Amino acid sequence: MGSIVGKAMDENMKKQQAFMVENQKTMLERQIQMQNLMREKMMAFQLAKSRECFTWLASGYSVIAFGLLAGFRRTRNPGVVAPLVPLGFVLAYNYDLAYGSKIHRIREEADRMLAEEGSLLELPQGLPTLVQIEERRGQADK
Repeated sequence: MGSIVGKAMDENMKKQQAFMVENQKTMLERQIQMQNLMREKMMAFQLAKSRECFTWLASGYSVIAFGLLAGFRRTRNPGVVAPLVPLGFVLAYNYDLAYGSKIHRIREEADRMLAEEGSLLELPQGLPTLVQIEERRGQADK
């Protein structure tokens, strides 16, 4: 009689372990999806911020360019319009970031770095261990 009960309990335990493994897998998949969704939202926010910044930079550049060109017309001194060159680079960079293909180039470079230069991306002293985390937690409790 005892072996029948023991077998039933073993089968029950195996079913419960399989259920727990499946549950952990589902939770991990949900966590990955949640983190990816948050990453996408943050990237969208940053891109929107870049576009807003570009709008302000372009407006400022236009006002500055108008003033400098008016000054050039009066003085005929080419040094008056010289600030338009570096400001033009700033404006072009921000346009490329906000509306151009800069994000794609950044992603390609990041992919290359992950593939070829992974050692540069490692954390100092490696990943934290459970022992280190518990030590920190104990210190914070004191």
